[in-house]
Amino acid sequence: MTAPHHPGGWIGRPVPRVEDDRLLRGEGRYVDDIDLPGAAEAAVLRSPHAHARITAVDVRAARTAPGVLAVWTGADVAHLPALLNREELRTPPRLAELLDPYVAMTPMPLLADDKVRYVGQPVALVLAENRYLAEDALELIDVRYEPLPALVDPRLARAADAPLLHDDLPDNTAVAVTARVGDPDAAFAAAHTVISEEFQAHRYVASPIETRAVAARVDSYSGDLTVWSNTQTPHRVREAVAHTLGRASETVRVIATDVGGGFGQKGILYVEELLIPYAAGELGRAVVWREDRNENLTAASHAREQLHRIELAADADGRLLAVRDRVTVNFGAYNMTGLVVPYNSLCHLLGPYRVPNADIDVVGVLTNTAFATPYRGAGRPETVFAMERALDRLAHRLGIDPADLRARNLIGPDAMPYTTGLVDRSGNPQTYDSGDFPQLLRRARARVTVPAPRGPGRHVGVGYAMYIEATGLGPFETARVDIAPSGRVKLAIGAPSQGQGHRTSMAQIAADALGVPLDAIDVVGGDTDRTPFGVGTIASRALVNAGNATHRAAKLVREKALDAAGRRLGVPAAELDLTDGVFTTKSPGGPTLTLAGLAGRAALPGTPEPTDGRHGTELSETVHFRPPGFAVASGAHAAVVEVDEATGELEILQYVVVHDAGVIVNPLIAEGQVTGGVAQGIGGALYEEMVYGPDGQPRTGTYMDYLVPTSSEIPDLDMDEIHSPSPMNDLGVKGLGEGGAIAPQAVLANAVEDALRPFGVVVRRGPLSPSRLRDLLRTAPTP
Repeated sequence: MTAPHHPGGWIGRPVPRVEDDRLLRGEGRYVDDIDLPGAAEAAVLRSPHAHARITAVDVRAARTAPGVLAVWTGADVAHLPALLNREELRTPPRLAELLDPYVAMTPMPLLADDKVRYVGQPVALVLAENRYLAEDALELIDVRYEPLPALVDPRLARAADAPLLHDDLPDNTAVAVTARVGDPDAAFAAAHTVISEEFQAHRYVASPIETRAVAARVDSYSGDLTVWSNTQTPHRVREAVAHTLGRASETVRVIATDVGGGFGQKGILYVEELLIPYAAGELGRAVVWREDRNENLTAASHAREQLHRIELAADADGRLLAVRDRVTVNFGAYNMTGLVVPYNSLCHLLGPYRVPNADIDVVGVLTNTAFATPYRGAGRPETVFAMERALDRLAHRLGIDPADLRARNLIGPDAMPYTTGLVDRSGNPQTYDSGDFPQLLRRARARVTVPAPRGPGRHVGVGYAMYIEATGLGPFETARVDIAPSGRVKLAIGAPSQGQGHRTSMAQIAADALGVPLDAIDVVGGDTDRTPFGVGTIASRALVNAGNATHRAAKLVREKALDAAGRRLGVPAAELDLTDGVFTTKSPGGPTLTLAGLAGRAALPGTPEPTDGRHGTELSETVHFRPPGFAVASGAHAAVVEVDEATGELEILQYVVVHDAGVIVNPLIAEGQVTGGVAQGIGGALYEEMVYGPDGQPRTGTYMDYLVPTSSEIPDLDMDEIHSPSPMNDLGVKGLGEGGAIAPQAVLANAVEDALRPFGVVVRRGPLSPSRLRDLLRTAPTP
């Protein structure tokens, strides 16, 4: 951390994360660590039914229970607006004009009023002196339900006679969108080979180590409301709280504390984030709510569940002519995020391949399951699973090596920027700004070593999968740089951290742009009072947007500081350098001045600092960076696996990752991000699944049933990278946080199918548990 600064030298340096020392010493500040004397605690009564009418709610016994301060039902909060994730549900005007997608609005009452639509939906809220007393009171609430038919399978929910989840909608469709490129029908008619397959991405859960939590307090003097939340989007929480409570936004402060993992699950709004601030105002005291693990598994958002009916058309050499995909997405009981996941799937389906014709139709369906929202990868792992599995099936049909088939179809670097013919999420032509996809594949193939099986009944296979990811989602992100009188640099960004290392990587960017030592910079993220405008940490956007806002703000402050120092020293600003926090003249022997000396000098009465009208005396700047387009990251994964046919045991012998995220700010952090993403992808590929019974009851509501891998189950990764700087931003960076999670399900399925090819096994869904592999072996028609 104390290495000397060299201009341009911090970006690209593997600096150890500055936040780790504090966290490893147990000095983190999570919501549960906020000291709020006299705080009441909340507990939520949740529906035991997947679909039912509420006919009566009796809370009299609960209200008189020891320590209970209040008990609220749907009737008690009916005057408050229902929850609607407005920003996530908004369709960009250009996209609406071009594709005319359907997006149903399904406002969620803060507490269920007439009907419950999934197991875990909040029905009542108890506020008590502590959580134990609140939990006791929950058991005293008597709710009478009239059960209704439950829909779990989205295919059944689309039937004409299916019961409606929301009576004000014509059917159970949440979203619908179709996109076409070229003439796919003619391409399929003329193709040498057509393969048709059905692949399913199963449902699982982000399962962060820290469950959701919210605390709130109204200041008795100012009347302002402060909310502490482990949210990924504090500014959106602020606006939602202000809207719900009828407050001006400037009277609400939201602070995103240390966060023990978010992965998208904490990137949306929940009713608890509105109920707890409301309770703080009603009770006139601080209120805290913490989610338990069962609530997180069953009542926080789920992800991934998609069904792809995909067809590929190719010529005799395996060159792709067209793709057709009919995608069904299980949205759960409420449409919380609109087109985000379905459209991510649609516009990432073609991946790094040249596909001249496409016909893609996506429908999101409402069912009596927990609502689904983005989870690390957000629609990309699902669509990559379908496309990469289909490519392997096509290669098998044509007798071509799967890696060779991919190589024949990759877009070359000479074609960049490449336009696919689709439109991106902003409604603009989808363009890959940069990349070298063939090199990614070549490097992955070069690293693969396929050993002989280690004994009879054991089978080795290799799989490949590639992906692209449009990163740096707008519309903007904010950074504010201030030089304190001590000379320390205060950097505030709108994007909070959930483990990405912002306090290190953003400081590296600021140190380079400003010309100060890294350890002179303090970084704060996710405090709406420090940065009044912001979006948040979602969609692989923080480094691209907050990083470039930091870069620009720091450069502007540097310009101000050089101008002020020049006036102070009587030297033209153009003749000065600022390095390691010290102003020096470019010619030897000139005067010097420290940044602290400049910032800390108080002007004498009547002698203010001179200014030319363009540069003020305050050494601070705020920048809102608006990306002109997406920075497209990419990668190639390869896996070598061994499967024991007797037990179904699968062992990953080698896992190769070659990624391209443009300019890498901190290689250590980048490696950690990729490793974490791959680990979560392996979890979904081999272990994790949220299972519902036909009655809508979750069957994997605890860690006794829902299997999360530990570090022992994740192999060492064989990693490599290339660098294709993005022309979409000053730094040339691309998002990295989600990339590792996109390909594991596809690459491991491809490797398993290759290993079990002698048995005619076809892998169409995960997780690839021993029991599922044994089922595949038992039912496969041996060729």
